[in-house]
Amino acid sequence: MPRFSVIVPAYKVQAYLSACLESVLSQSYEDLELIAVDDRSPDACGEIADEFAARDPRVRAVHLARNTGLGPARNAGISQATGDYLVFLDGDDTLTPHALRAIADRLKETGEPDVLLYDHALVPWSGETVRNAPTGQLTEQGPAPFLLEDRPGLLRAPTAAWNMAYCREFIESGGFAFPPGHHADTPWTYRVLMTGESIATLDRACVHHRQRRRSRALGTAGHFDVFDQYDRVFAHVDSRPELARWRPLLFRRMVDDLWAVFAERDRLPRGSRAEFLRQARDHYRAHRTPGHPVPVRSWPRHKVIHLGLYRTYRVVEPARRLRQRATGPVVRLAKALHAAALRLHYRVQLRLPLREDRAVFAAYGGRGHGCNPGALEEAFRTFAPHIRTAWIADPEHHHTIPTATLRLRPGTAAYWTALARSKYLVNNTDFDRRPVKRPGQVFVQTQHGTPFKHMGLDLQERPAAAGDLDFDEMLSGVDQWDHLLSPNRHTTLTWERVYPGGYTMLPYGYPRNDVFQWATSEDVRRLRESLGVPEGSVAILYAPTHRDYRRTQRATLDLDRLLRRLGPRFVVLARAHHRHGGPLFSPATGRVIDVSDHPSVESLCLASDALVTDYSSLMFDYANLDRPIVIHADDQEAYEAARGTYFDLRSFAPGAVAHSEDELTDIFATGHWRGSRSTQLRSAFRERFCPYDDGRAAERVVRHVVLGETELPPVIPLAERHPVPSAAAALDRLPLATVHRSAMDTPVTESH
Repeated sequence: MPRFSVIVPAYKVQAYLSACLESVLSQSYEDLELIAVDDRSPDACGEIADEFAARDPRVRAVHLARNTGLGPARNAGISQATGDYLVFLDGDDTLTPHALRAIADRLKETGEPDVLLYDHALVPWSGETVRNAPTGQLTEQGPAPFLLEDRPGLLRAPTAAWNMAYCREFIESGGFAFPPGHHADTPWTYRVLMTGESIATLDRACVHHRQRRRSRALGTAGHFDVFDQYDRVFAHVDSRPELARWRPLLFRRMVDDLWAVFAERDRLPRGSRAEFLRQARDHYRAHRTPGHPVPVRSWPRHKVIHLGLYRTYRVVEPARRLRQRATGPVVRLAKALHAAALRLHYRVQLRLPLREDRAVFAAYGGRGHGCNPGALEEAFRTFAPHIRTAWIADPEHHHTIPTATLRLRPGTAAYWTALARSKYLVNNTDFDRRPVKRPGQVFVQTQHGTPFKHMGLDLQERPAAAGDLDFDEMLSGVDQWDHLLSPNRHTTLTWERVYPGGYTMLPYGYPRNDVFQWATSEDVRRLRESLGVPEGSVAILYAPTHRDYRRTQRATLDLDRLLRRLGPRFVVLARAHHRHGGPLFSPATGRVIDVSDHPSVESLCLASDALVTDYSSLMFDYANLDRPIVIHADDQEAYEAARGTYFDLRSFAPGAVAHSEDELTDIFATGHWRGSRSTQLRSAFRERFCPYDDGRAAERVVRHVVLGETELPPVIPLAERHPVPSAAAALDRLPLATVHRSAMDTPVTESH
């Protein structure tokens, strides 16, 4: 019995069917059967299915005697299925790489639910991939599995059979079957969700759903069957009194679907819209649930359908569209005049002389003072005090900017003046694309990490990770760089390949890491106290990176459970990636300290005793502290498939590697996190990736770029560097009698 039965109905999809079937057979999870149902297609679909069946024993070709339609063709596939779970895929769609493995893992993780919902990406005829609009309903946070009443918003998700995996026993015991008709997925989806006793979600795009180009001449009367499908939905609800609570929500969803068919001109045959609205009016009155108010934003469409106001709609709709086009003309005019004034101001500033004594800095597109530009800004004031510095940041981050530095808000006249007339421009990304780099200006591009994941031109092979990145625009930005910083040979070689340009590479180290060599034990104590880290505790900095293959980010560790198992000596400093736009951690205990909003990740590194991360470039910076690093790589294959990596962490890790939460717990409980093997791995990692970060990187940059010096401070060898020890390491060196009692509550076995 296979784990999955993947059912693919095929009718007039010969141009796409091979790619569809291949996407299933090439999955890294191979425990499947593929049932290709030829719905008496007049093209070569049947032959293609037979060719795949002859090639791979997992494929079964089913040929129907007559064309039955999408729903009955799926039913034919269900009757042949033997797998634990059913997965449907349209003949012109594809499964994303490793999708079935991710589904299988989530099914096991959530206790074999009746239904598992996952996400999809749209593939328009123009070829780009567009992730489904986020709704938050597929989040994996919270209890799982669950009932529909725990997450009723799922009824607002797309009614599609191909974005769920179904337990076959649940489908068979419930007597589920697809009805005939154009909108067959509607009653199927609602019945499954309302009946399922255990539901789970997977926040990953597992299907690429093709949107084929549709001509206006292709309007079809088949859309009229939406009325029959909703009749089936409400008949099912009426037959089960316990489902009556879903009626209002289903009614509103019906109105939305009817409006979508009616309002989109090319979906119905010419001349049939008035008849469609008459039937919509009858269904509105038949299925309306009294006593449940209509949302204000939906009131107009409800009135049009409720009263069948076709003539009124034809008169009002053009006026509404015209009003939308004319909304806020005064506001738009004012904005246009303001923008024109700024453009004129900028052109004037471009014609004025450069200010040789000015430098402007920014980081992460308007965030606060920090990273490499922040360390360089301080070095400018120290080693080139004749240079006046300014920092560009959004107002909410201005409090992080030193008082000696001018604060600039993006888009203001002062902002454009600084970009037009400052000699030195420093950033870890790129500035606004609109500025013109003048002759004589010097742009120092610092970047913000050693590349582990694919970057720059290498993302051409990773369209899902690249998103809307414009490579021509990216290279135009590269052409403006005069200097690019590098902390190691790997970074130098990678940057030169993925960001080709005429800049000068500066292999001087990353300025942001200078503080690791200059900080003192008193600095560490003060930072831990400000963060609320109890004296004598072992502080773990947990910093996961961004997942390109997930629409919403989530912590892959249960930090509270981890701490319960490790004992009271441990605390966690939990930091979300800067691209994550909301809370990532929901600690239930005071020993998980959310430091996502802390302005300085370097301070967090100093305050911690060990780093737990996955694929974040922070591991390369943290290695300069010569403190333990533990890699938690529970989704390495998925991450590598989505983003791509430059080397395998398993073969060149900075410390112990855990593939699950249990393994991570064992690494800390046994002391392996700072044992002799972990120390050896970290030592080799530092030799490769930390050759220049000796505490004087910022000084070397300023002396070379600003002061024009050629004799720069030599790099201090690794063996001669003595970064400040962690609090736990310092505590371990004290005589036993001086150790605070709370630190000894749960001793950790050492394996030095």
